[in-house]
Amino acid sequence: MSINNRFTRILVISAGLLVAFAGASQAAQWSAPLKGGGTVTVDPDTNRATVRRNGVESQLWDGVHQLEDGSTITIHSGTAVPNQGILRARQQPSKPEPAETDQWSGAPIVGYSPCERLVRRVCGVNQTCSSAKACGPARQLLNMEQSEREANPSPNYMTPASGQCQQADKDRVYFSSCSQDAAPENSRLQ
Repeated sequence: MSINNRFTRILVISAGLLVAFAGASQAAQWSAPLKGGGTVTVDPDTNRATVRRNGVESQLWDGVHQLEDGSTITIHSGTAVPNQGILRARQQPSKPEPAETDQWSGAPIVGYSPCERLVRRVCGVNQTCSSAKACGPARQLLNMEQSEREANPSPNYMTPASGQCQQADKDRVYFSSCSQDAAPENSRLQ
């Protein structure tokens, strides 16, 4: 084998390894388009969320942000609260992807909606915990749910934001309950 053939073979193998390692390092990074424009990216090491709009990258502000696919991402102190998309992006390629379950999809809303229940639990029945850190994001989710329900020909059915509120309701660390007058979760509209 000539020196040129060996060099070419080594170069091809090195390039293949470089591509493989670059793909593996990007597998953990997550990004998605925001509904209002721009692309949000979450750093896999720090969970820092940034948004790129018109070629300018900046820190994504705290709150709940709606993505183009209808899902949301919650930012707290500049870091993303991992959602299903972020968690899937961080999985090892050898692990099977978890099955998507939209058990809420198309389900009728009876009594308070999932977002109304979340706001009542986090902000308090009489808004006595309205200054709680998660009250603002809970209200943002409620506003999204109300907009989706108004735009839907069947407004008494679950929307994507309703499903996000059900997921948020399970996160009792960030979306902690108002200790003063939180509503019972099984309350119904009067």
